[in-house]
Amino acid sequence: MKTAYFDCFAGASGDMIIGAFLDSGLDFTILESELAKLNISGYTLSYEKCTKNNISASKFNVKVISDQTHRSLSSIIKIIESSDLHPVVKSNAISIFSIIGKAEAHVHDADIESIHFHEIGGIDSIIDICGAAICFHTAGIDKIISSPINTGSGFVETAHGTLPVPAPATAEILKGVPVYSSGIKSELTTPTGAAVIKHYCSEFSSLPNLTTKSIGYGSGTKNLIIPNVLRLIIGDGEVSKNTDDEVAELETAIDDMNPEFYSYLFEILLKEGALDVSVIPAVMKKNRPGHILKILSPKEKADRIADIVFRETTTSGIRINIVKRKIMERTLQVIETKYGPIKVKIHNLNGISATLSPEYEDCRNAAIKHNVPLKEVYNEAVVSAQKFF
Repeated sequence: MKTAYFDCFAGASGDMIIGAFLDSGLDFTILESELAKLNISGYTLSYEKCTKNNISASKFNVKVISDQTHRSLSSIIKIIESSDLHPVVKSNAISIFSIIGKAEAHVHDADIESIHFHEIGGIDSIIDICGAAICFHTAGIDKIISSPINTGSGFVETAHGTLPVPAPATAEILKGVPVYSSGIKSELTTPTGAAVIKHYCSEFSSLPNLTTKSIGYGSGTKNLIIPNVLRLIIGDGEVSKNTDDEVAELETAIDDMNPEFYSYLFEILLKEGALDVSVIPAVMKKNRPGHILKILSPKEKADRIADIVFRETTTSGIRINIVKRKIMERTLQVIETKYGPIKVKIHNLNGISATLSPEYEDCRNAAIKHNVPLKEVYNEAVVSAQKFF
């Protein structure tokens, strides 16, 4: 399995990600010709070899001739959709911009379409995000993993004024992602870098077992006390195998709560990091109908999950057990269908694809867009995916 590992000891940005791919052997002329399919002008591209703390790296540069436009998310999406880029590249680039848009809207307490992007609405950021999507697609990576991300610390000057590091939008994007700061007073991770890593990486861990085939270093702009580079390691990962781990199982019985509240409870529990939430009908004391609420959670989040259950339900006690589970390895692939690109989860059993599961939201959006039954889109995605796995 071709595996890519991003070592984010100096953070991540869009140009560092592209630089790392170029340094690992990706052909610059291919990137250049693919970016030309955006059909926008006013920029030139280049990349150069450089050194950061005696480490040889590649620096990707976008020189913008003139572009003072602050674009909305819809206008950026329109540029991408009207381009001649591969449909999978388009889909991934739009998803990355949407991640940033949702974060900006949350931070500024505004509707996503009222947000006019400053730092990431210019041509250079469109090139960075679409360029990253091209790199991932061209490289043909099966699995993408990242280390915990170094965000930096201190303050940074932005179009919104002086902001803490990580910038609020970056911090919002990185919810659910392991992060840390080594104490360096600089913005190491940008919103673009955070969104690209979050979108593509299926796992965050230390360096996995793999046979290294190539290594690339993507250079940042600043000179720091540490090498300001993003390291990309590409190799052959271990053949898929089943994984055992331990999780917390939280359980409580409830017979005196308005059942309408469960919908909201599910939403906030999953947002907080619960792995699974279910409600099972039950007959309680005095033959009253009730429900058993069961939640699976990472062990380290069990106390926080329990606090939410106490706050949002009528229960006065929760049972918490640490249980073992066996899970199949899961990868996420974007499959091209006649209804557009659909993300499909592939579950592997001992290295062999066992089940295919199209993403509901992608199928739902495609069904609405093309005015066809949801099951038709779902079946089309399964059939298209089976051609490859």
